[in-house]
Amino acid sequence: MTKKLNLLGKQSRGYDSPDKAIIEVIKNPHTDVDYVVRFTCPEFTSICPVTGQPDFANIVIDYVPGKSLVESKSLKLFMGSFRNHGAFHEDCTVAIAKRLIKEMKPKWLRIGGYWYPRGGIPIDIFYQYGTLPKDVWVPDTGVAPYKGRG
Repeated sequence: MTKKLNLLGKQSRGYDSPDKAIIEVIKNPHTDVDYVVRFTCPEFTSICPVTGQPDFANIVIDYVPGKSLVESKSLKLFMGSFRNHGAFHEDCTVAIAKRLIKEMKPKWLRIGGYWYPRGGIPIDIFYQYGTLPKDVWVPDTGVAPYKGRG
């Protein structure tokens, strides 16, 4: 299951687009139990496809791994590949989830995209895949409802 890792421990330039980004996976060492892995990206950026202006979000990804885990450096580079990528908030959020599901095949995945306001309106996007296994604790995302996020 664990392929040779090409990114970890090496200098990496990043990617020009999410489609070119490589997501590496590693073997889950604890397939005998269900547990939650959380990644929080509080400084996620992408580009508005209409205006070319930057959009900012706090992305929270929770998943229950199956046989594999996402390698965190490759995830960081994948998330960074959106910086010059023009897409609407909904597209970015759901595309991240779909790509992670494709690469690591988790038992369950939830993503929250908490986008900072542009034009006075914050947009929050939520996507869930699979059924949360019984007796698995998933903490609150820790992102407050919008009242001037900071």
